[in-house]
Amino acid sequence: MEILNYTEDHLNFRERVRAFFEKEVTPHVEEWEKTGITPKAIWKRMGREGFLCTSVPKEYGGMGADFLYSVIVTEELVQTGHTGLAAPLHSDVVVPYITAFGSEELKRKYLPLCVSGDMISAIAMTEPNAGSDLASIQTTAVEDGNEVVVNGQKTFISNGINCDLLILAARDPSASDAYSGMDLFVVEAGTKGFEKSKKLSKMGWHSQDTAELTFTDCRIPKENRLGIKGGGFLMLMEKLQQERLMVCIIAVAGAERMLRDTVRFCGEKIDFGKPISKLHNNRFKIAETAAEVRLGRVFLDKLVADHMEGKNIVIDVSMGKFWTTEMAMRVADQCLELQGNYGYCEDNPMARAWRDMRVLAIFAGTNEIMKGIAVKFMGL
Repeated sequence: MEILNYTEDHLNFRERVRAFFEKEVTPHVEEWEKTGITPKAIWKRMGREGFLCTSVPKEYGGMGADFLYSVIVTEELVQTGHTGLAAPLHSDVVVPYITAFGSEELKRKYLPLCVSGDMISAIAMTEPNAGSDLASIQTTAVEDGNEVVVNGQKTFISNGINCDLLILAARDPSASDAYSGMDLFVVEAGTKGFEKSKKLSKMGWHSQDTAELTFTDCRIPKENRLGIKGGGFLMLMEKLQQERLMVCIIAVAGAERMLRDTVRFCGEKIDFGKPISKLHNNRFKIAETAAEVRLGRVFLDKLVADHMEGKNIVIDVSMGKFWTTEMAMRVADQCLELQGNYGYCEDNPMARAWRDMRVLAIFAGTNEIMKGIAVKFMGL
């Protein structure tokens, strides 16, 4: 019995997405990895096809589709072997803040442009001295008449160079505590005082334009605040469940791809006069790896199903995030070893996959934080 009920519409959508990525993304992955950024044109082509922000309501230009459409786009993007095009971050992490908490004016102004790909979004939480501990952010937002003056620095911001629109977490320095003083603001690229100060060079995700951002007396309209004043921390806590679930989807889909490619490699590589898939130790390793990947798929599908039903699965997603990402790293290690010297070469997708999987244990709250959340809710 399948856990997720994909309709004929879902399956047809998957075929469209797969064909699009095979034509428009896969042939360009190596080029984008070398240039260190994905062109904005691919975002607009995705938007024209209806592959961005599928959950945005129809009145704002979206499909008003269920979460399975987001799952499909993310899984098929992972199958290209390309992690730099952070469309899932845009569609399913950043834009939902505007959909859920933005004023009607903000929704009508920005959502259609996010759906079309004319605006690329990012979210700026992490700072040099504040990552998983969001209460420690130092970026300040001080009201001055009808404006808010922002000062501070953000780092490790995905889509940081390409972004046209930013969800910014900042605190009111006069608030009594860090939690009640936090707010989220919508900031447009090009706003005076907002600088994309540095593109970061990373071990993996080479074509992802991760950046440092600086705010120096950056003035934004007060009406660009999302939700009520002081509600930023609670908004982040509400949306982090889906963000961490997106990481689980990437981890499991990535593990499935690595396993599939390695099984094919082992069936074609000849050693001692026969395919290396016939060697007993390799067969056992493949079986063990396949079992882990299958367990990850079942775990993930149950998380997706519960999330779509509106259940509070903070503990389950925290467990899922650390288990699926650590599983993906184990699979990457095993698949690289099975492919031997070939897997270690840069012209083999396995080398890039091995590098790219590593950061998933850090994204959206480190795995150590996830384990801490899990045991805390267990009463320990």
